[in-house]
Amino acid sequence: ESWEVSAHPMGLSACEGLTLPQMIEKYGADLIGTEVHGAFPLLIKLIDAREWLSVQVHPDDAYCLKKGAGAGKTESWYILDCEPGAHLLLGFEKDLTREEFRQSVTDGTLTDFVKKVPVKKGDFFFIESGTLHAICKGILLAEVQQNSDTTYRIYDYGRLGLDGKPRELHVEDAVNVTHTGVYKNPCVPEKDGNVTKLVSCPFFTERVIDIDGSFEGDADEKSFVSLLILDGSGTLECAGETLKFSKGGSIFIPAGCGSYKINGEARALETRV
Repeated sequence: ESWEVSAHPMGLSACEGLTLPQMIEKYGADLIGTEVHGAFPLLIKLIDAREWLSVQVHPDDAYCLKKGAGAGKTESWYILDCEPGAHLLLGFEKDLTREEFRQSVTDGTLTDFVKKVPVKKGDFFFIESGTLHAICKGILLAEVQQNSDTTYRIYDYGRLGLDGKPRELHVEDAVNVTHTGVYKNPCVPEKDGNVTKLVSCPFFTERVIDIDGSFEGDADEKSFVSLLILDGSGTLECAGETLKFSKGGSIFIPAGCGSYKINGEARALETRV
């Protein structure tokens, strides 16, 4: 994993000797925007899965508040590349009762019930808290999520941790929060010219921008803007500065910077709250 924009203590972004939380403390809303209240809300990653990741689920904020620990996590995945035949695990093939779900975990048959979703480059998946999921091997993706690492692991293919023991499972919490129905992707990308709208939810808004020559956007006072460069190269002009970028790069535009212009041949994932 590469954590591109992060204020999470497990991996902090930094600039000019300051971590992102320190920058927020220094600049406040001038950096992150008037719509951001409290802790920095997002974590933006690149994930390269060369093996099968564990089957897991994330709770919502309400469940974490009830438990008095952690924070909720809704996330999204944009497929950057994948091997032939690659797939995700998302939800179930049929509706299950909670007891049927619990029993499948207990007897090791969970993977007989999960939904295997084939993927291809450019696919997008919105994964609300409570959705059973796993990234399978051979997939490179960009993940935008709430700033949380609260994970309930349900199944891990019998693998051992660094201590030589099976990794901990969180069955009771998982049973409590998992939606045990068939997964239906609630977001259908909408293409409008060179912009593809992916999702707008209470936690984040995402769109893919295809730049063929130039593109003009705006960073208003409400929110910062994150640009993750998915392909190509070029320059960004904003607030009197010009930055060069290339595939795999990440640019953070502070709130209130106003208009920005991208020049070049590139594709970028734009995220804001």
